[in-house]
Formats: sequence, C-alpha cells, structure tokens
Amino acid sequence: MLNFALFGAGRIGKMHAQNIQAFGQSNLKYVFDVYAPAAEAVAEATGAKVVASVDEALADPEVDAVLIATSTDTHVDLIIKAAKAGKAILCEKPIDLDTATVNACLEEIQGCNVPIQIGFNRRYDPSHAAVAKAAQDGSIGKLEQIIITSRDPGMAPVEYLKSSGGIFRDMVIHDFDMARFVLNEEVVELQAFGGAMVDEKITEIGDVDSVMLIMKSQSGRLIHINGSRRAIYGYDQRVEAFGSEGMVISNNQTPTSVTRFTKETTQVQDPLYNFFIDRYVEAYNLQLTSFIENVLAKKPVSPSFEDGRRAQMLADAAQKSLETGQKVTLSW
Repeated sequence: MLNFALFGAGRIGKMHAQNIQAFGQSNLKYVFDVYAPAAEAVAEATGAKVVASVDEALADPEVDAVLIATSTDTHVDLIIKAAKAGKAILCEKPIDLDTATVNACLEEIQGCNVPIQIGFNRRYDPSHAAVAKAAQDGSIGKLEQIIITSRDPGMAPVEYLKSSGGIFRDMVIHDFDMARFVLNEEVVELQAFGGAMVDEKITEIGDVDSVMLIMKSQSGRLIHINGSRRAIYGYDQRVEAFGSEGMVISNNQTPTSVTRFTKETTQVQDPLYNFFIDRYVEAYNLQLTSFIENVLAKKPVSPSFEDGRRAQMLADAAQKSLETGQKVTLSW
C-alpha cells in the first residue's frame, strides 16, 4: 500500500484524488491546497485529511509519495521539499517554465535518490503507446517520419495565457515528449513557425495561437508537429508513424464507436471529446498505476525528471526559433 499526500485540489488534483482512492494499492492520506475549501471538498469525497501546510504532510513517516498538482510556479519548491523528505514524487508537467530553474532543482536534489515521475500522461494512452511500439519494433519497417497533430477545442482565458510560458512550454511540450517517446532518440534540429490565426490579441502578450514545427532526430528521421489553440470540432489529438513497410495512426476518439447512416448522411460519428481529462481518462489511470506499481517494486518510473527537462529544452529551442526565424541545433 502506498500512502499519498496530494498537493493541489483543483480540477486535475480532484481527478488524481479519485484515481488514488480507486486503486487497490494506494491510499490518499492528506490533501493540501492554498484554497482551503477546495482541499476540504476533496478530503470529504475521499476520506482524506486536510493539512494546514505541505510541511505537515511531509513530516509524517507514513506518507510514502506525493502527487503535485499545484500551479507550475510551485512545482520546483515542492519537488525539492518532497525529495529531501524521502518521498516518491509524481508531478504534473511542466517542472517549471524556466530551464535554468529546472537545472537548479536537479542539482539541489542530487543524492536524494527518490523516484520522480513527470506527468506526461499521453505516453500511457493505449493508442499512442501502440504507435510508439510499432515505430520501434520494426513492424512498419524502418521509421522515417512522425506527424503529431495537437489542437485544443478553444482558447484558454488570456489571464491564464499571460502566465503560461507560451504555447510551446504550456501546450506543445506534451508533443515534444511524445516525439521523443515514439522516436526513442533525441531531436537535434528544429525550426518553428507560428502566428495569431485564432485571435490577434494574443500577440499583445507575446504569444501565438497556431504553430508548425519541423524537426530532425539523431538518426535523420523527420518529425512534424502542428498545433492550434482552437479546433471547433473538439479535442484533436493524432499521432502518426510512417515507415518503409507501412504506417500506424493513433486517431481521435469519440464517446462511442457508433457510426450512423441515413438518407442525408453517411458514416456520421459522435463529436470528439471536448476536454483533455475526458479524452485521456484511461491514460491518467494507467499513469498512476504504473507509478504506484514501480515505486512499490522499487523499479524506475517513467517519464523521468530528465524526460521532463529535455522536453523543456525542446520548448525553449522552439521559442528561440520562432523569435529568430532560424533553425536551432541541439546537442545532448
């Protein structure tokens, strides 16, 4: 049994709390949130106890692990505190918006030797994972190209976007991690293009809402990522791997697999999911399951802190390319 303390009781924290309690080998012991009513609501729903501070939860020797679902600017401080307290850590992405801060965090926790998993949950989506497997096991021959489509249903509020770190660090960072996951090697060249195609006002905060990236891996494979803050038809999430002997595609998902045929229409399906938690509900469950099982078995967790750091470095490179209009070369 793994006893958890949950830091952050917003919509993502609430989902994690439910998943922890639903799993047979885990128990949610404490909940902390700076907004006490949110912590109280999660505690009441799960039977956990509200604590007045992070330190109170970390001081309990019965707490084995922490799940960090607070705002991004608090992640590094909580990772350091939890690591020094000897707790296993599952932290929502990103580690931080600033790579120098991420590097300083890594330096600070050297020697703590605690499992740290970063919440790139899409690796655990069964369809995306099947694409990665096919790309690496030879079933589509020699891997040549990867195409990732990532489009949100609608723009987030400007107040959120102001502090999000930009589209690459906030949104496309998931796709950088997915590219590394499918490739099983590093990206060494990258060029980014972007624009304000949804709302010109986003330029007032120094951001864009639509992007395309072309990347090359260490072995010369080519990767294309396209992203948008708005897709009126729903949450558009597709991953394609193309090889010398075939292709695999992880397509969009709908609430049911029903296809309708009438006099006026053919092959009509349900609308796509419109919310990331709904689309990736199974991935979130499998992510937590993997973390719990690996911690209990004393096996490595994945995605690791280093995976989170490298995705962050790709996001930085993309931002640099967008600002300069130049290709960026990375060395690892």
